[in-house]
Amino acid sequence: MKKRLVSSAVTVALFIGLIAGVTFQSSDKKEIKHFTAFFSVEGDNIDPDNDIKQLIAEQIGAECEETWLVGQDKDDAINSLIATGKYPDFVLGETALYEADALIPIDEYWDDYPNIKEYLSDEQWEKLRQPDGHIYWIPQFGVSHGDDVEMLHNGEAFWIQTRVLKWAGYPKITTIEQYFDLIESYVQANPTMPDGTENIPFTMLCDDWRYFCLENVPQFLDGFPNDGSCMVDTETKKVMDYNVSDTAKRYFGKLNEEFHKGIMDPGAFNATYDQYLDKLSTGAVLGMVDQWWQFYYTIDPVFKKQNLAQLGCDYVPLPVTIDDGIHNRWHTNRMAEIDYSSGVSITTSCKDIEGAMKFVSDLLESDIIRERFWGEEGKDYSVDENGLFYLTNEQAEKKSDSSYHTAHMCSYSYFPRVEGMLDDGINAFSMEFQQNEFFRNQPVDIQECFKAYGVENYVDMLGKNEAPGSWYPMYSYSDSIPSTSECGKAKNNIVAVKKIWLPQVIMADDFGAAWDQYMEKYNACNPQIYFDYLQQKVNEN
Repeated sequence: MKKRLVSSAVTVALFIGLIAGVTFQSSDKKEIKHFTAFFSVEGDNIDPDNDIKQLIAEQIGAECEETWLVGQDKDDAINSLIATGKYPDFVLGETALYEADALIPIDEYWDDYPNIKEYLSDEQWEKLRQPDGHIYWIPQFGVSHGDDVEMLHNGEAFWIQTRVLKWAGYPKITTIEQYFDLIESYVQANPTMPDGTENIPFTMLCDDWRYFCLENVPQFLDGFPNDGSCMVDTETKKVMDYNVSDTAKRYFGKLNEEFHKGIMDPGAFNATYDQYLDKLSTGAVLGMVDQWWQFYYTIDPVFKKQNLAQLGCDYVPLPVTIDDGIHNRWHTNRMAEIDYSSGVSITTSCKDIEGAMKFVSDLLESDIIRERFWGEEGKDYSVDENGLFYLTNEQAEKKSDSSYHTAHMCSYSYFPRVEGMLDDGINAFSMEFQQNEFFRNQPVDIQECFKAYGVENYVDMLGKNEAPGSWYPMYSYSDSIPSTSECGKAKNNIVAVKKIWLPQVIMADDFGAAWDQYMEKYNACNPQIYFDYLQQKVNEN
């Protein structure tokens, strides 16, 4: 379902009237504190009287009304907030809000809330310390206490539908040439879906800030992990610019070739995020580069409703590099990928800072984590004689019902969570990561594909890597650069040039000439200012 579009001003106005930390009375007359939050990302609203939300509120004495980015630019929404000087209790904190003095220093309050203070190590917290010496936000994702239970590849990859792999006999695909050769062969033999819908061989998400799916692929193809802004040699600690590498030229040259063959979707460069998701939701797109979280949670309910798993439309990631013999690092240990450039913040408009701190702290309790991500025992999951959580067929069916989620489940998805294992040491923090449940809850085409490749999950398709160094990931530093600084201006100019020129190079009749023009424009941005800053950050670690 498409989200209704509203202006930034309207969105801001929706929660300005909700910013006070007022209270309401639950049915049993217990006072429940009410907080508000705005997260500058797209998200799913839940029913106001959501079952789990009420259950959690009754236990911890507080609840939060979350609002999300709807149809507008993230920066516009944040700037609208800053212009009013009025904020919800919680926001997705970042440099612009810190510079606007909109956030409270959480480290001045956390001594009374060990769940927060001990959420990260001292070394990790230091990466969040701002120029004034304080810490203003809490990363929400990748913080794992206990054993690693990763089975999903949440990050970027070359994805391909299982029907393409099955048609070819589940071949080993490790290079960009093999990837496109396979897609070309498949679409030549199968130009349409069974209902006559024309297959889209390969598309790409290029909309707004999500254009990283277009621009950052060369780092992965050269066997580097997702530092986002650069590549770092693990031995010399030298920062390298993937934008000007030989691999970058080869990769975008390959996309140019595929564009002129009709394999690359000509509408990719002008499609909005919603239009991109609409294409994927038809089941017609054979492959793309994307991060799992950007597409899966939208298309999965549609695929289930249309029974597209029976056609082999689900996606798996492939360990693609530029040449054979390069060790791929598409998947890095999730704990290594904590993004220190943003997180949950409490704003200066919050009238009950201690209450807000307690709310975050309480959400980190193991029992509350269980309710956020598993639901209610007996209703949403069952427990065997050994204490292992599992789903009955009826419970598994409810889990896949989007209307049930809206009315019943409340994960508080953009508040901090402790991943890994629950305190019982037996069960994963979420059903998605429960080994005994994971495989059997996959669509039939995914199960068949995993069996064919001798793997048990998505991570196994790629392999797992540890963090390359203490600097990782570098995007935590690049995303925190003030836009008005010389380094920030250089970075913004680089972004602007890439957004304009990369589509042009891919569509150009004369790739070589277009690439040379692009490099001329790129070098005029003084990129060395930016990469000198990144080198400094690596040297400091």
